[in-house]
Amino acid sequence: MKDVLEAMYQGKKFSRAEAQALLLSMVQESVPDVQVAALLSALRTRGVSSNELAGFRLALQELAIPIRVDLPVIDMCGTGGDGKNTFNISTLAAFVVAACGVPVAKHGNYGVSSICGSSNVIEALGVEFTTDERLLNLMLSEARICILHAPLFHPAMKRFAPIRKALGVKTVFNLLGPLVNPCKPGMQYSGVYQHEYLRLYAEVMEAESISYSLVHSLDGFDEISLTGPFKHVSNFKEEQLAPKDFDLPCYEIQQLAGGDSIEDSKQIFLSILEGKRSAAQNDVVCINAAFALAVATKKPIQETLADAREALDSGAALHTLNQLIKVSKESR
Repeated sequence: MKDVLEAMYQGKKFSRAEAQALLLSMVQESVPDVQVAALLSALRTRGVSSNELAGFRLALQELAIPIRVDLPVIDMCGTGGDGKNTFNISTLAAFVVAACGVPVAKHGNYGVSSICGSSNVIEALGVEFTTDERLLNLMLSEARICILHAPLFHPAMKRFAPIRKALGVKTVFNLLGPLVNPCKPGMQYSGVYQHEYLRLYAEVMEAESISYSLVHSLDGFDEISLTGPFKHVSNFKEEQLAPKDFDLPCYEIQQLAGGDSIEDSKQIFLSILEGKRSAAQNDVVCINAAFALAVATKKPIQETLADAREALDSGAALHTLNQLIKVSKESR
């Protein structure tokens, strides 16, 4: 490991295979924590290349508990880490997408920079997490969505938890969440918290032949916030868009505020699904769902936006949540 650190300090960038081997070696308890921390800090300082990110992804997939799903699925896991403490936009959008008939394998975790992450709110709503392949496929069959709670599928990450906590800053692991879904979906909709990560993610996903749509709002959100312009990168194009391009208004950041607790966040989540939502909440959920639906259906955004609105307005997205809760409990 000392040789690796020295090479990094000299500016070396690692190949995909080298990065994969490096992360696998870091998992070993024989590597001192201080050296792991030094390597993570060095990567943060100089930045990670797409080959390195792809190699780390392969290593974590190798260490993960694998899951085989029976349906073609899309993941809607963003990086998080934007520090905006919004309501659970992408998680709500995932239920809208599932209600439109597109199967979703939602990879997620507890909140780090936010009060209530995806797993926090889903757990509070009554969904029970599992690694049972049969049950996860039943969720997909009955509700068109299953929840893959990251800590259950990535036990190797426990090795790094105290090191990451001690460092107290974002590391390469913050970038890996959307890339290491254990069922290896062929479709991905993700938001990233920094603009430069759009191209990095795109290069990794292109190499894996994933159909993808990546977004970053220019005021720092890791999703389409409708608070201003945003960047969008897909297999086919890279573009800068704005709310007016979809005949939508530009909203204020405070209109997207999340709760002050997990319970508050749960109530906001339910209110939106039950129809007690503001125009801002409605539009932000639907536009994110629309971009994900476009990946799966190849339809124009204006059509998928209409589909998303119908799924939310009709109560289909709420029914999807209730079905998921029912299956997760009844099959125990």
